[in-house]
Amino acid sequence: MTLSKLAALHASEYQPVDVERIKHAVREILLAVGEDPDREGLLETPDRVARMYAEVFSGLHTNPAIHLQKLFTQKHDEMVIVKDIEFASCCEHHLLPFTGKAHIGYLPDGKVVGLSKLARVVDVVAKRPQVQERMTETIADLIMSEVQPRGVGVIIEASHSCMTIRGVRKPGAMTITSAVRGLVKSNPMTRNELMTLVYNKS
Repeated sequence: MTLSKLAALHASEYQPVDVERIKHAVREILLAVGEDPDREGLLETPDRVARMYAEVFSGLHTNPAIHLQKLFTQKHDEMVIVKDIEFASCCEHHLLPFTGKAHIGYLPDGKVVGLSKLARVVDVVAKRPQVQERMTETIADLIMSEVQPRGVGVIIEASHSCMTIRGVRKPGAMTITSAVRGLVKSNPMTRNELMTLVYNKS
């Protein structure tokens, strides 16, 4: 798909955030928990929350594939890894944040993509109501379909507020998910290489 077609698709799919609807909903939540939304400290909270949701869910209105359209011819055929890509996302089950790092490795097949573009893909995919498992799979599938490497591996490590500040309340618990495609999935040596390079293990 060309950049112009992606831009047109982006424009046609864009649905602006309904700020007034969010503000009304936040006011109702404050009332429901027994607060006074008209007191000084909370008076502007509904507006702040509406603007915050517009920012943290901005990935709903952006096609991350747009960042993988510019490729460069390069004969490099060994693993390319970008690790420790920090992100913040929002758990769709409790609308609480989860934060962490993504590690991406791929085996080029005559083409490479700008390294910063992989980080941009992580940012876009993260800025949606999300579960970590789907986020991991989405990033791997995007790279396979748009860059068409011989293989790709994505590892995400994150701490989830829904586990650390409520429920079981286990600060320090980390969730690790992975998605492997192509040679990274079918070749154990390639998969081990990815893990070694990401975690610096011999």
